Amino acid sequence: MRDAFQVLVVDDEADMREMLDMYLQKENYQVLHAENGEEALDLLYDYEVDLIILDVMMPVMDGFTACKKIREKYMIPILMLTAKSDEWDKVRGLKLGADDYVMKPFSPKELLARVEALLRRSNQAFFDVVSHSEITVQKSARQVLLGGERVNLARREYDLLLFLMEHEGKVFSREQLHDVIWGLDTEKGSFRTVDTHVKTLRFKLKDAGAKIKTVWGIGYKFDGEDA
Repeated sequence: MRDAFQVLVVDDEADMREMLDMYLQKENYQVLHAENGEEALDLLYDYEVDLIILDVMMPVMDGFTACKKIREKYMIPILMLTAKSDEWDKVRGLKLGADDYVMKPFSPKELLARVEALLRRSNQAFFDVVSHSEITVQKSARQVLLGGERVNLARREYDLLLFLMEHEGKVFSREQLHDVIWGLDTEKGSFRTVDTHVKTLRFKLKDAGAKIKTVWGIGYKFDGEDA
């Protein structure tokens, strides 16, 4: 499986393509571009695409025609863009096989949220797994593998590891980790319990346990690049 999803942006406006490219790459998506429906179909023949952002109004082949032709061969999620507020445009696109619709001008956060939702819906297996080198967490099974071998973790140990891995590189204080993993309503007392669980996690993960870093004076973080 590839490390990143590939999104095909189909829009005849160069400024729009560049803006979408910037937003998507910032979220670690790989991006392909096409200026019209015909170019998009050619790219789909040569590249593995996970999602298509498809503008409606384009020369050569408009978005509606492209959507229909894409659906004849591919089940790739399609997010359509339109500058029109006409509800019929939205209905027409959805009837032709589009999965979602966003009207210009749009909020970048909303667009990215819709992209992620469509990808999550069509790639459940990808989102079920969090992996960094030899550590793999299978979320639906609440299972941790180390080099392919199962690691037996207590519930809080598993929750702590998953949280740190899903927020790789971000530093959390002991209090923050305690609130997230043990809950805001639990007895706070000493946050040494966080230290204890980190120590146990490092032991059970063997050499890979070094990826859980102590940030002196603050707390802990997960560094997926460091062994």
